Amino acid sequence: MKAIKPRKKSPELPAPKLTPSRFRYGLSKHRLTIGPSCTNCGLCIELCPYGVYAKGARVPRIPNEHLCLGPGCDKNAFYCVGRCPVAAISMRPNPSFQLLGDKRWTADLLASTWHMAETGHAPYQDLNYKTGDSGGGFDKLRLLYPVNGNGKRTKEIKEKDISLAIELNRSNDARPKITIPVPLYLGGMSFGSVSIVTMLSRVRAAATLGTFCCTGEGGYPDQLIPYDDHVITQVATGLFGVREETIQRVRIVEFKYAQGAKPGLGGHLLGDKVTPAVAKMREAVTGSALFSPFPFHSVYSVEDHKKHVDWIKEINPRALVSVKVSTPTDVDMVAVGSFYAGAHIIQLDGSYGGTGAAPDIAKKNIAMPIEYAMPKVHKFLKEEGIRDHITIIGSGGVRNAYDAAKIIALGADGVCLGTADMVALECLRCHHCESGRGCARGIATTDEELTNLMDVEWGTQRIINMYLAWCEQLKQILKRLGMKSIKELTGRTDALVHIDYMKKEEVQGEID
Repeated sequence: MKAIKPRKKSPELPAPKLTPSRFRYGLSKHRLTIGPSCTNCGLCIELCPYGVYAKGARVPRIPNEHLCLGPGCDKNAFYCVGRCPVAAISMRPNPSFQLLGDKRWTADLLASTWHMAETGHAPYQDLNYKTGDSGGGFDKLRLLYPVNGNGKRTKEIKEKDISLAIELNRSNDARPKITIPVPLYLGGMSFGSVSIVTMLSRVRAAATLGTFCCTGEGGYPDQLIPYDDHVITQVATGLFGVREETIQRVRIVEFKYAQGAKPGLGGHLLGDKVTPAVAKMREAVTGSALFSPFPFHSVYSVEDHKKHVDWIKEINPRALVSVKVSTPTDVDMVAVGSFYAGAHIIQLDGSYGGTGAAPDIAKKNIAMPIEYAMPKVHKFLKEEGIRDHITIIGSGGVRNAYDAAKIIALGADGVCLGTADMVALECLRCHHCESGRGCARGIATTDEELTNLMDVEWGTQRIINMYLAWCEQLKQILKRLGMKSIKELTGRTDALVHIDYMKKEEVQGEID
């Protein structure tokens, strides 16, 4: 894979590497066509700075249509459509592209994520990589950048001086202080729900970025052992694959009490996905559907919760304890209870998250949206005087760097990601994740033939590239906000506006 010269990079992070699609042609927003009048003069190949064209026997080939700048290129001297001496090149919307995605993950968001996973940088094409089209949530929030009276930014900061690091243990106890150089880690996707290639790609990417990746509730495959120091092992209600030796390996153990995409429902892995390897890991029967109950039937109070936390602390003296919960109306009380139970991290998982296996009726009707839950918890913990002693991680529908910045401004310290990783691996959002052979791209599957469609090295680099692009954008956001650290953004709701309620004449600053 060819190395790309990075524009800006933190000394802790690697440089991105060009990692093209594993398929012959990438999906493009625009369709380029070369007509029969082409004389194969090669001018388009010479003009295009993006490598869209390549030499062909009769006419130039278009192997990288997805790299085309789009209609906005007409302002440039290298505009191939306008410069073609025989007017052989035409451009029109790609009908296949228009069928992609949904309201939350639009075609533009999918394509821009694929671009970031390929190059390690934000897209230059006419793609909206900042918001979706859901009509609510993060798509209604905008970042507000301060300016002075002359319309200039109030404070200039160099990107190299900006820190994205966050602390995961702020409790001042005797356990290790863990700081990660990026404000994110990768959430639980269990063996059985996704392939072992997908799991390895995610955990290897986390290790390279200096952060963590969660096993999910499907146990701890042996292939993950070399990455122990970057693994979060999950203890969920089904206790699948939970063993003392796996708890003792890691630096963070996560209790999953509920998931924002399906609160009150527990988990369900269909029998199609319970292969012999999955059954062995989960101590189950091949081909039999598996259920994770809701809730932990051993936890009905903060005292019961503390017994769980103490159990982990006793088994692994160096581990931090994280608690993953959904967002019920009393989520602020759940958060303060977790603090007094001894947790170091609380992950608030909002209702926008989940893969295609999560039922829509649960996602859309049960849990509180994360943009309401996060400031509620942040404010309550501040009033209790304990906000500075626990790390809050937000998850559930974070699709890009702008969503991450918004959830941090609402009160989180960092974010936990899952679906974005799948999109980096070229997920199409077809919503067939629950089926054994439903994932045509070999990501959310345990079928051996489909699993072999993806290479671990390729998958690892795609995820690394995407998050390097996110870090680049987060630094640009902080620079425009006049902040030197991501920590300064936590709880800064004044850096946000809601487009339905703002009055433009009262807005003092630039909106993005």
